This record gives sequence, structure tokens and C-alpha cells, in this order.
Amino acid sequence: MSSLAEAPPAPALDGDAPIVAETTAQARARFFNSGNAFNLKMPKVPRARFDAARDAATAEQAATGLYPMDQSAAIGCPFPATTPLVLARYLRIAAGDSLATRFTASGEVLYVISGAGRTQISGETMAWGPGDVMVLPGGQNPVHKAAEDSPAVLWCVTNEPALAFEHLAPPAPGDAAVDPVHYTAAEIERQVDVLTSLPEAEGQAGVALIFSSERTADSRNAMPSLTLAMNTLEPGTRQRAHVHNAAAITLAIEGDGCFSMIDGERITWSQYATMITPPAEVHSHHNAGPAPARFLIVQDGGWHYHARTMGFAFRE
Repeated sequence: MSSLAEAPPAPALDGDAPIVAETTAQARARFFNSGNAFNLKMPKVPRARFDAARDAATAEQAATGLYPMDQSAAIGCPFPATTPLVLARYLRIAAGDSLATRFTASGEVLYVISGAGRTQISGETMAWGPGDVMVLPGGQNPVHKAAEDSPAVLWCVTNEPALAFEHLAPPAPGDAAVDPVHYTAAEIERQVDVLTSLPEAEGQAGVALIFSSERTADSRNAMPSLTLAMNTLEPGTRQRAHVHNAAAITLAIEGDGCFSMIDGERITWSQYATMITPPAEVHSHHNAGPAPARFLIVQDGGWHYHARTMGFAFRE
């Protein structure tokens, strides 16, 4: 049988094609060896604070639309990404206007920064206001409508990069792993009050309210792949240095005088700016201000919990 490609024997395994290939499928093969297969040098996830996207979305005359925080060029992704598995955006909805989203994601997390409105999804309607949190299933194409008297700004985090990496589609209607969940600001405040009244356990990683739902309660996650927490810091306190393999996407809600130390670099907080803590970098959070701090954190922790690779450890 004649071959499509032939080459004389030679030291192979550096991305080499087959020495002999008798079919097109065989010709597509490439070979490496244990000396060069594991030396990939991927760009590190940059530490970042996204002021420009926040300022654009919150500007007085900002248009209805999506304001992404895209670091794909810096991390070598061929698709929009804030971190390799997560994409964060601000959503701006002009007064009385509507915004329909069609994210290629298995779900999304939303926090209402300002304004009021309603979200329609899966035959349900959720009326929201400042401080509310929502988790929505993917594949449902929600429609967000702002109140007639003022614009609205929402913070949105999805796992679109994870699906894009594998060329996957969002779940079909009815097949999502999560249902619409609405956490009101009032209920969040009640839960935080209870939490902060309790003594802190030995080895506890700060004081954080973890968001979950009926369908994800076993994993304690907001979505199978994403964890969601409202962290708090009292004035003059800090969350001690620690490390984990999940990347953290943080929204600073309240925190004058607060900052984070990430591998020795100081990142000052700015209200409603989004900050990135790269995976596996040692970090701590500090409140040097006069009032309690609040910060909402989304992590790609669900992947790591499932793979048993979270790698959480204190570093002091």
C-alpha cells in the first residue's frame, strides 16, 4: 500500500510527524518525548485591577451594553478571558432599557452595583436592587430591564473561557446544572450579621458568607465550576497570608483604606473595581480603614475541588 508521507528513520519525538503514514488520519499524528512534552511555558495570569472597564460602565452617559475585562492577549488565550477559566464584565443598562445576553457559558454570577430592575429567565422574574446577587443557568438567554427612573450597573462573571477551551456549547434549556437563584441584599446582610456574631474557629480562612443553592449545596458552590463568597474584614484586621490554586476574581464593594498583598506587591482597593489574584500566589487582605470591608469573590474553585487540586494552605 502506498503511503501519503514517508521519511527516513531519524531521532523523532519533537512534535514530529509519523515516519510512515498510510491514511490522512495517521498523517495528523505528532509525537513528543518525556524530555520536551512537559516544558510548555504558559504566560502567567497577571495581577490586575480593572478601573477602566468600571469607569466606562458607570459613566453618566454610558450606553447599554457589555464592558468586559479581557486579558486574553496577556495570557495567550484565543478567546476572551479574564483568567483562563473565567470572564468578568460590567453590564450597563440605561434607564428603562433592556439588555438580553447570550453567553456561551454553563451559568453566570451577577451582583447589582447600582440601580434597580428585573431579570426574566426560564419563565421566572426577579426584581433586584443594589447589593443583590443572582446566579443564573446558562443556555437561557436572560433579559435584564432597568427601572424607568435610573440606569443600572451589574457585575457579571461567567465560565465562558472553560467552554471555549473545549469548543463546548451551553446547556440546552432544562439541562443546566443550576436553577435561577436570587440572594437579596437584605438577606445577605442578615446572614453576615449572624456570621460575624460567631467566634472565629481555629484555622478559619477569614469571615466569609458562602453562596450556594438547593442543587449545589453538596459542593457548597454557587455553580459546579464556580465558588462565590462575600468576605468581610473589620477595621484594623487582615486575612492572613494564604495560597490556593484557584484564581480569584474580586469585586471591592466597601473598603476605604483596604489593600491586598499578592506575592509581595501591594494592590490598593478601589470601590467596584475588579481585582485578580492569580493562582498559586501568596496573598493577604488588609483593612487599614475606619469601616468594615466587604468584597465579593468568584473563584474557579469548583474545578479544583472536583479534581482534588485546590491546594489551600496558610503561609504564616
